[in-house]
Amino acid sequence: MNMFLAIDNIKEPILDLFNIGEVHFIVQILVRTVLSLLFAMILGVERANKRHAAGLRTFIIVSLGATIAGLTDYYLMVKFGLVFPAISTALGIGIAIISSYTIIYSSKSQLKGLTTAASLWAQAFVGLTFGFGLYTIGIIGSIVLIICLSVLPKAEIYLKNRSTHFEIHLELKKKTDLPEFVTVIRNLGLIIDDIESNPAYLNSGLSVYTIALSIYKKELKQYKTHKEIIEALKTLPYISYIEELSM
Repeated sequence: MNMFLAIDNIKEPILDLFNIGEVHFIVQILVRTVLSLLFAMILGVERANKRHAAGLRTFIIVSLGATIAGLTDYYLMVKFGLVFPAISTALGIGIAIISSYTIIYSSKSQLKGLTTAASLWAQAFVGLTFGFGLYTIGIIGSIVLIICLSVLPKAEIYLKNRSTHFEIHLELKKKTDLPEFVTVIRNLGLIIDDIESNPAYLNSGLSVYTIALSIYKKELKQYKTHKEIIEALKTLPYISYIEELSM
């Protein structure tokens, strides 16, 4: 028996919950598409509210495309005995390529868009589950994805601000101020793991660096967060600008 055709015999807990039996394929298409777009819209709004490159329309279009791919493969499997879900496989590769374009490398040596790229990729597979009629997997997957994007950032920020390693973007008024800054850093109880000059600011008149730091003093680890350390460094007169880089 074709393993993919076995999908048609899977009992869906969601359908059993609402006591829904066999329905016309047109109705199945409408229900699967609506569910896919609904959860894609929720994720798209979350990303758009945070002003990310891929927002409401992108998530809806990606999810719709994935659902159509899943529905098409499902139909070809049931109707013509297709062995391999070729359209869905091609879609997975295509979405991976599209997602990569949401990742940018900023002038502050900072990668941005990784979460949005991963979310687009995950949403595509959620759309596929709805396309194949796997409602339970699709709904649970969507809910977990929404929780990851709305709840985990707070926990991530807390853990990140308490870690012993972090990176900063530093703008000095003069290049000759760097040795004094290094001395201050060491006196505070920090170790410079790496320091790179940023060529993007070459003609700005500023000396700009990306610096990786580690906290080694026990007292600093226990009582000071990254934000507090950076706020203290901001008081140095030769610093034009300083901020922590997000990973």
